[in-house]
Amino acid sequence: MKVPHGPLRSRNFRLLLACNVISVTGTAVALVAVPFAVLAIGGSAADVGYVAAAVMVPALLLPLGGVVGDRLPRHQVMVAANVLQALAQAVAAVLVLTGRARVWELVVLAAARGVGYAFYFPAAEGLLPQTVPVDQRAAANAMDRIGRNASQIGGSALGGVLVAVAGPGWGLAVDAATFTAAAVLRAGMRFPDLPPVPKTAMLRDLREGWRDFISRRWLWPIVLAFGLIVAISTAATSVLGPVVAHAQFGGAGSWGLILAAYAAGAVLGGMVMLRFRPRRMLLAAMLSVPAFSVFLFALAVPVPVAWVAAAALLAGGCVEVFMVNWATTLQQEIPPAMLSRLSSYDLLGSFALAPIGAAAAGPAASAFGTPAVLAAGGILIVLLTAAVLLIPDVRNVRRHVPVRPGQAGMLMP
Repeated sequence: MKVPHGPLRSRNFRLLLACNVISVTGTAVALVAVPFAVLAIGGSAADVGYVAAAVMVPALLLPLGGVVGDRLPRHQVMVAANVLQALAQAVAAVLVLTGRARVWELVVLAAARGVGYAFYFPAAEGLLPQTVPVDQRAAANAMDRIGRNASQIGGSALGGVLVAVAGPGWGLAVDAATFTAAAVLRAGMRFPDLPPVPKTAMLRDLREGWRDFISRRWLWPIVLAFGLIVAISTAATSVLGPVVAHAQFGGAGSWGLILAAYAAGAVLGGMVMLRFRPRRMLLAAMLSVPAFSVFLFALAVPVPVAWVAAAALLAGGCVEVFMVNWATTLQQEIPPAMLSRLSSYDLLGSFALAPIGAAAAGPAASAFGTPAVLAAGGILIVLLTAAVLLIPDVRNVRRHVPVRPGQAGMLMP
């Protein structure tokens, strides 16, 4: 039997990878199913935005999730979150399949899933570094991202076909099943006992994490910019994109194809990051971000589906370059005992405006037109990226080189 190499030698990493592949497949199916479920029960573009926003409103709980993720076994926190998400999505599936769903019910159930995410994501940010040695983290991040994005390709395509043929309720049911499977697998992870956590008050932990967060001048400016960028991308992918597809591209099948192309680009970007080791990680990360504007411009025109899919492919690849470099930077620069807390502030800042973006997308499109809103979002992303790149601390963060016997120095020249 061939022995796995690199990060795959770790049983915990193999389980983590399997869990992520399964759950992201379901999430990709739901990304197609949810907006078309709202439209199928007579909801408007604004209603689609309200349901999308409801998932992100519980992001206010992310700092609490970060404290919990630094105090308790992270994989167990994620199991509990997955169980909550599975239950909420299963109820939504039953309501849609039986024809009893109403918009407010889907909003409430989406918010319940959002509570799960608020505890899941900070724990997830701190879990991967526990599964592999330090010198394998960059490769593990790239492999994890490749696995997630490959499953998003299949999930997006499956979601488009499933929603078009069987209806959106079955897409929600698939998502509930994948949350359940991921929880079962993740429960099988085994870690040595972590060092005991000092019994300090949670508020003190939150304050300590906040002070550390704002002291890092490369960290908070990017998070601040991404609060707006994520709001724009959420409005585009959760509301305006499905509305454009529904009106001009023939519906869920075309939107599933476009999302699959985005995920395929992300897989290619992850494969590049298996080899690409930029010395200035955040400089490379931020230079990749404006590619998402090309996708927004393509939707704004809109060009034919094939060209929108090509723009999505480019955007997915470049955004993946950002994601891998960002994750590697956080793991390099932040002490493990603080990683979940600081990641929670990162996630909170990044997603704080996303509910507003989703909720405002429909009314803004009605007032100014969908093309104008998409084009304005693309221009704003370019301007935000340029502003962040003016900050020296962002440009100058350098990759550490693992120290080997006989070597001196820690940083690449």
